[in-house]
Amino acid sequence: MTTAPPPVLPLAEALIACPSVTPAAGLVFDCLEGQLAPLGFAVHRFHAGEAPDGPVENLFAIRTGPEGTRHFAFAGHVDVVPPGEGWASAPFAPEVRGDLLYGRGAVDMKGSIAAMVAAAAAIPAEAGTISFIITGDEEGPARFGTVALIEHMRGLAFIPDLCLVGEPTSVNRLGDMMKIGRRGSVNIWLEVEGKEGHVAYPHLADNPITRLINMLAELKAMPLDDGNTWFQPSNLEITDVTVGNPATNVIPSRAAARLSIRFNDEHTGQELADRVIAIAAKHGGTARPVISGEAFITPPGVFSAMIADAVEAETGSRPEASTTGGTSDARFLKNLCPVIEFGLCNATMHKRDEAVAVDDLDTLARIYARIARAALAG
Repeated sequence: MTTAPPPVLPLAEALIACPSVTPAAGLVFDCLEGQLAPLGFAVHRFHAGEAPDGPVENLFAIRTGPEGTRHFAFAGHVDVVPPGEGWASAPFAPEVRGDLLYGRGAVDMKGSIAAMVAAAAAIPAEAGTISFIITGDEEGPARFGTVALIEHMRGLAFIPDLCLVGEPTSVNRLGDMMKIGRRGSVNIWLEVEGKEGHVAYPHLADNPITRLINMLAELKAMPLDDGNTWFQPSNLEITDVTVGNPATNVIPSRAAARLSIRFNDEHTGQELADRVIAIAAKHGGTARPVISGEAFITPPGVFSAMIADAVEAETGSRPEASTTGGTSDARFLKNLCPVIEFGLCNATMHKRDEAVAVDDLDTLARIYARIARAALAG
């Protein structure tokens, strides 16, 4: 006989009530620790990194099962994006109106974390080891969040067999999509130095804008790929062009741009960065790449089937396996063990009046409990 998870709503409300704009620290971690410690979890909290991207607070909680049993990890983040203005109710004062719970983080992703806590409460310790990998910096630079948590776990010799990230992957209804991989991401800053001069005497100057335009045209025409079985085509997008020239009769001395490439597993970030660097040099410019994650996939198999079976048992339908969307901390966790993302409907994430269906919270907790039981049973 299995135990049903407790109601998720009060757990989610307590987390939402803790303001935790990136980088989250303090109160929201106190709240989560207060939810996990009574369930028998040993809670490790620590800060990592230095300014400007740190320090970042992180939490690793673990409840160890009998020796030789499997280890299943829940992962996520308690930081949220800034709420902005114009909410119908205060963003950090959770409020139920009708069938929905409103508040910043309801979907992304305090609601999912609350469902994970409820799921863990329904699983006896003798079933195996369960852990929580929680950062306060997923929505920001993410340099000292999950990466530092992975190092911490390795130092403790706690490596999970499987990991589930609670990102809001569902689209139209709870359970219609899970993420079995993600495209990689590289942002590249471009710069061309020229020689300023009067527009009436162009032969005495060197206009960097002309060279930058030619550079960008070649980059946009650069062949990438047509996609493959699990990934959509890679795409390169120009995200900024800057000159900053206030004069109408002066050829500027400098022009800059920025681009972003989201790429599938037919490329690596460094390979694409090298191609851009070469094209930039061809036009007399420079390129500074920052690779924020590589493409990865957890091939469909036993783990994805566990999730699909759990979703079907609670909702009557099976989720689509997808790699669409942006990046997440799964890009780091895939170096630790097989990882899949599954969570709430994402229609209101990062939006004003973010909200989740109260019934979805309890359904998600039951799904998470089924997944954890299956993962621990092997």
